[in-house]
Amino acid sequence: MNQNNPSSAAAEKDVSIILPTYNEAGNILTLVDRIEAAVPEGWRYRIVVVDDSSPDGTYDIVRKRAERDPNVRAILRTEDRGFAKSIRHGIEQADSPRIIVMDSDLTHDPLEIPRLLHVGEVYDIVSGSRFCAGGRMVDLYHYFASMLFNWSLRLLIGTQVQDNLGGYFTARRDVILKLPVDDIFYGYGEYYFRLLHFAQHAGHSIVEIPSSYLLRGTGKSKSNWFRMIRTYSVAAIKLRILIWRLNRT
Repeated sequence: MNQNNPSSAAAEKDVSIILPTYNEAGNILTLVDRIEAAVPEGWRYRIVVVDDSSPDGTYDIVRKRAERDPNVRAILRTEDRGFAKSIRHGIEQADSPRIIVMDSDLTHDPLEIPRLLHVGEVYDIVSGSRFCAGGRMVDLYHYFASMLFNWSLRLLIGTQVQDNLGGYFTARRDVILKLPVDDIFYGYGEYYFRLLHFAQHAGHSIVEIPSSYLLRGTGKSKSNWFRMIRTYSVAAIKLRILIWRLNRT
């Protein structure tokens, strides 16, 4: 950062918070309010809500908020839908040099945004972790199941990251878009360990900071644990094969 150029410094303190949504009508405005209260003073921000045509009216709720709040933007996706693809779309549509990605069900705590942004001034990617010292998760069953699966991931794909499925992170936008996004952003939460792998392989700096994962707000979880474990395991095996092929070339 050029310390002698105030406009350059101001441009750096500019973040877009990407919120992928599907049937989060009962949570989204609460989350928007909490994010706006948490963004540190001096930061320019936009909250980019990318809705996958939720039948519960999530998009309309956000669109009405955006009409009176210039810091909120509503994007409706009607084709090629999916969680990871919504995140990619939000990153591509963002106009900030830094992005934050977080879930929209209130499990990711906006109070951690200042710390993410602060550490992000040094590292390319900062990941909120349940499993490093100080991290936690209120849902203990989910916590231990995720911990076991993360151990398996670390053995299978050789990652040094402790929480490969958290999905609460900040990064420089240009870093993400220079990665092979077609090979990363598809499916559901498994996109995240692909993202971390390709970022690490490209030589980008990654650090984990402790994060608290809370209980979701209203509505039902869209996660089916047995289906997720099967899907994530297949994705991890495919990534392991890709790593093996790349190491042979």
